[in-house]
Amino acid sequence: MTQRTLVLIKPDAVRRGLVGNVLSRFEAKGLTIVAMEHRHIDAAQAEAHYAEHVERDFYPPLRTFVTSGPLVALVLEGDEAIEVVRLVNGATDGRKAAPGTIRGDLSLSNRENLVHGSDSPESAEREIALWFPSLD
Repeated sequence: MTQRTLVLIKPDAVRRGLVGNVLSRFEAKGLTIVAMEHRHIDAAQAEAHYAEHVERDFYPPLRTFVTSGPLVALVLEGDEAIEVVRLVNGATDGRKAAPGTIRGDLSLSNRENLVHGSDSPESAEREIALWFPSLD
């Protein structure tokens, strides 16, 4: 089943020069880039994106991190894209993520974990509309 999903290549990955590495992993897996934009986000965009987490203790440092520098937002498309992206990304905590995944190979953090991927079809739809409102 062909799906679309949102991916954020977070500020830590951009700062470390890992954007090409991350993109190449998704492309090598057979996913297609439908839309992509390099941008800064502000606190309001962060709150809209992480709406379900705003009241949680970990949110304020997450907001500070995600607004700390440029990121790359993209929409990927392919067979079972949501699950595939999450598998390629690896476990949220880079210290525990499997080798061969983005986080397993490149991250030693739970918060600064390089990438975000939508976790369900509903989240993908909401997040794509938030980040790329003109996309069909």
